[in-house]
Amino acid sequence: MTEPTATLFIDGEWVASSSGQTRTVICPADQSEVGVVSEATAEDVERAVLAARRAFESRVWADRPAAERGDFLLQVADTLQERKAEFARAEAFDTGKRLVEAEGDMDDITACFRYFGKIAGQNPGRLIDAGDQSVISRVVHEPIGVCGMITPWNFPLLQAAWKIAPALAAGNSFIIKPAELTPHTTILILDVLDRLGLPAGVANLVLGDGAVVGAPLSSHPEIDLVSFTGGLVTGRKIAGAAAQGIKKVALELGGKNPNVVFADADYEAALDNALNAAFMDSGLLCSAGTRLIVQDTIAERFVDDLVARAEGIVMGGPLEEQAETGPLISKEHRDKVTDYVQRGIAAGARLRTGGHWGGPEHERGFFFAPTVLDDCTVDNPAVVEEGFGPVITVETFSTEQEAIAIANHTEYGLAGGVWTSDSGVANRVSRRLRHGTIWINDYHPYLPQAEWGGFKMSGVGRELGPTGLEEYTESKHIYENTEPAVTGWFPRKG
Repeated sequence: MTEPTATLFIDGEWVASSSGQTRTVICPADQSEVGVVSEATAEDVERAVLAARRAFESRVWADRPAAERGDFLLQVADTLQERKAEFARAEAFDTGKRLVEAEGDMDDITACFRYFGKIAGQNPGRLIDAGDQSVISRVVHEPIGVCGMITPWNFPLLQAAWKIAPALAAGNSFIIKPAELTPHTTILILDVLDRLGLPAGVANLVLGDGAVVGAPLSSHPEIDLVSFTGGLVTGRKIAGAAAQGIKKVALELGGKNPNVVFADADYEAALDNALNAAFMDSGLLCSAGTRLIVQDTIAERFVDDLVARAEGIVMGGPLEEQAETGPLISKEHRDKVTDYVQRGIAAGARLRTGGHWGGPEHERGFFFAPTVLDDCTVDNPAVVEEGFGPVITVETFSTEQEAIAIANHTEYGLAGGVWTSDSGVANRVSRRLRHGTIWINDYHPYLPQAEWGGFKMSGVGRELGPTGLEEYTESKHIYENTEPAVTGWFPRKG
């Protein structure tokens, strides 16, 4: 299923790279070819940025009524549902995830576009009482300008939607660079925007390596905001580059997320969700609950049952109906996860299951078996570092205060879970955890109406919710005196 190589979208046209360079995209489940796409050059990025700037300065999109921009996003949502099978298949083969998971992603993406479509015209600003009837004082919200967007490979279109939808709702133009390993659904969504009549230059797509294509998006003087989802190391570089131009940044940089299970929790629900928290999508979620923190009185039984369940998880590719989880994204990433597990064991963790690449049927793909590391301590590298794979580390606690201290013992602060039948404990612990999203007696659901983002090293800014729209706006105070008069402060002399 080879795609044409004119896969850059710049100033309303599909074009090939100015160098003619291409990249072959492979499915990580079996290394089969998915497509061939263009690799942008620095010159291509420059053209895309300038096109976005011209479009913004022309006000061709920014001056559309906000309700009209919202209606456009609702059309995008409808089109996504009409083409759901096409989008899901492209996402599944790029990432290697199961088709059913990719189909669920498409529904979440549709919900995101619908949410921002509905609220696009709901924040006109506010009037301020200036204490003078001759003064009209108001605060208005205007589009921030040209947005640079850099998205990851684990949820390619979902993370793109979280940026594209609010950016367009607010009236901005943008340039987006998806991860080079998973470009196809971003190509498809740009096709949707184009077919629905988005003016030329408002949306631009560049593909390629981060150093060549992504770096200029964080440093170019014509870009006003940089939104990045990805790793901490790259996030620091982007923040540093953006700081030189005093650009606004929105960074979602991952997490090391605690899943705290008290002894009085619904045992079967907590056990089942502990598996989902860590092994869903092969653990390739920034919010994965890979730190299982379980009360000592139930720890032995709970972990034994967890291990038994983990050993029964079936790995497979996108179209394998019996598969329950898929591969990692690449050989390089699998090597990182392998090293991560080995260092955890070397530091004292006990390998209970997993730690290998699967059986002979998995040799063509980049699989890594669901893994449980028991007897972990807070300073074990497997507990400290974001492994970004299907690996659970197990820690234990005795008291509520100890559980809070262990859960907060991380430089990250994205998400976490609390399992207990005591509502008082649930609310106390959830308020004390320094993480941006807390689930009580559940794990993973999110709502487009609710803000998403992290504390500490998990990033700055918020996506989704009203704040997710505000990230793409500037607030302006307009003060109008309807009865101008001479002040007399500097009286006329002579």
